[in-house]
Amino acid sequence: MEIAWHNGRLVLAGEKREYGHAKVHIKKHKGESPYVDKLFNGLGSEMDVYMSHGRKDFQEMFERCLMFRPFQGDKLSQVPQSFSTIASTTNAPLAAIAHNTEPYYAQRLDVIRFHPEVTHTPKGKELLRNFAVDICGARQHWAMDEFVPKEIARIRALVGEKAQVIGGVSGGVDSTVAAKLMHEAIGTRFHAILVDNGLLREREAETVQKTLSQDLGINLIVADARQLFLDALKGVIDPETKRKRIGRIFIEVFEEQKKILEDAAANTPNAGDIEWLVQGTLYPDVIESISYKGPSATIKTHHNVGGLPERMNLKLIEPLRELFKDEVRELGTKLGIPEQHIWRHPFPGPGLAIRILGEVTESQLRIARHADRIFIEEIVSGGHYRDISQAFAALLPVRAVGVVGDRRVYSQVISLRAVETTDFMTADFWYPPKDFIKKVSLRITNEVDGVARVVYDMTSKPPGTIEMM
Repeated sequence: MEIAWHNGRLVLAGEKREYGHAKVHIKKHKGESPYVDKLFNGLGSEMDVYMSHGRKDFQEMFERCLMFRPFQGDKLSQVPQSFSTIASTTNAPLAAIAHNTEPYYAQRLDVIRFHPEVTHTPKGKELLRNFAVDICGARQHWAMDEFVPKEIARIRALVGEKAQVIGGVSGGVDSTVAAKLMHEAIGTRFHAILVDNGLLREREAETVQKTLSQDLGINLIVADARQLFLDALKGVIDPETKRKRIGRIFIEVFEEQKKILEDAAANTPNAGDIEWLVQGTLYPDVIESISYKGPSATIKTHHNVGGLPERMNLKLIEPLRELFKDEVRELGTKLGIPEQHIWRHPFPGPGLAIRILGEVTESQLRIARHADRIFIEEIVSGGHYRDISQAFAALLPVRAVGVVGDRRVYSQVISLRAVETTDFMTADFWYPPKDFIKKVSLRITNEVDGVARVVYDMTSKPPGTIEMM
């Protein structure tokens, strides 16, 4: 769209929203130009893709003309001069364009109107290879076997021989792999900190402590800050306010633990201020947490991106920042982390606070934990855990009438969510077997006090996000 905007202002607001799966029809231009057909070379005449654009304000379109990613709500009105149409969809007749004579200018990613980088564009990797290798001439030399020793060497060079490093862990695969990598690099000078914020799943703190300390030999500190977080969340409903307050308390707890470690290291070879913080930030976290000057609104203020290092005057180490989830799992396997930890479903930094859509209280946490435990138990016992990328039970801020025995009740509603994805940039809902979802619903309504109804979330990403808030 940027190319079209700078070649005649040929951008209009899209009339229809187009989220999720779509089919792109590829148009060939054999013999007309040596460059035009390179992007879709070898991909056939049609291509299944994942779209994400909808109706937007016309003026807003023009203010969004400098963004790398596809604009979320606009379309070309006509082909700019010296360009050719190379693909179309039902709602976007000019879904992709290419310059007739300039190969690099022609094939920049912002001339396509879908997301080639996500799992749900099946031939997206081939398209990106065409662009990076055949058009741009990039070398194909990156390999995970080379990443591990290079990253360990980089960490050692950054940190030096005496400095200590701290890092938050949650028990999820991202922070676990980051912690294991740091342990391999600098041993006991890395201090993993698990903040028990009172927003964890049932027995989560004990499980994480066993995994990291006993199974992986990582130096772990568990900080009990449950009451601090619950007090800070009293009366809070807005999801971004929840995230920011949780982030503020995390900073305070980290500052306290940092001071304890510095005092303990006094008069030892490791004496001095702790200057380094490690975070398990992934590439999708970065994408969803920033907005360039234009069309991509910040999807969320991610707990791993921004805030903590500035307040604490720490330098940041993000060893996983350029990796996707599947690559992190591959890295964890290379580091010898057991399979059950590698494939553990992600759990958000703000915890159950963003799975309780409303005020977070002890009683609401009890309901959310119990329902979530039942859901995961049934997923595991049914043999579905590895088929699902992430699953959880959320507590909705509504009530519904139900019948318990011979009396009517007016109680809360649990929403179950399970998704399938590889990169977590996009996701499809997991389609549960009827008998399975029936059993889960019966167990939750029978066993969880305060729940009258269970619903199942069948929203893909986009337009929804994986988490509820």
